[in-house]
Amino acid sequence: MDNSNDEYHISFFKPTTPQAVANRNMVVWFVLIWFVAIFGFQILLRILEKPTPEPSFISFEKVWESVKSGSAGETELQEFGRATLSVLGKIMITPEERTTLDNALSWTVSQLTIDPLRAELAEKIRDFESIKASITDISDPGYIAKKVDLSSELSPKLGLSQNDVRSKILPLELSADLGVSLTEETKNTLPAIMKKYLVHNQSVLTDFKFLGFPFHYFYTAIFLLILFVGICWLYCVKTDSLNKRLNIVD
Repeated sequence: MDNSNDEYHISFFKPTTPQAVANRNMVVWFVLIWFVAIFGFQILLRILEKPTPEPSFISFEKVWESVKSGSAGETELQEFGRATLSVLGKIMITPEERTTLDNALSWTVSQLTIDPLRAELAEKIRDFESIKASITDISDPGYIAKKVDLSSELSPKLGLSQNDVRSKILPLELSADLGVSLTEETKNTLPAIMKKYLVHNQSVLTDFKFLGFPFHYFYTAIFLLILFVGICWLYCVKTDSLNKRLNIVD
């Protein structure tokens, strides 16, 4: 059979010309470099990572047993309330998790309020909840005034200053109905929720700064883009060199 037309047959996996073989080998090597650069770094991150708790989680663990048993004092309840607020300030909380956290926070604020004033506080919270449910614009003056008043009254109970961002979300997370007791569901699920949001995997690759960026961010967001462009440029240079060596003219 006449194989004179083989030079027109193109197959990446079964190249039939010296140029095609060399080109296939180059592509394989460059893909391997790209694969190692991406997944090798991710594997290295996993090998070196170490669970690192935020200060709020350390505070939570320190007081949780006392809170759960009902023997926590004022200082312990304040630490507990601040820790739950630290999680409530995060944006990816599920509705079920928020309900658990709101129960913990509302119960804590209730416990930090003396008995004769608890009913009055519950009424203020219900009043704010009613206003919050009825407005269509968060710039509503009545809503803002109630929120500021409630924040000013309740922040000192948790030992929060008005400059602490957690004091701004405190009124939004309180519920008069959830503050009656610390539910069994909260006792069972709260530790896992706190760990989920307050313990992060860190290593020298995430803590080290390079050119002002955390190294893992610089590597994935900047270096890998530069490497990709460099590989494309090197492929073009190597292809031109190969064509010259084989006397191929485009």
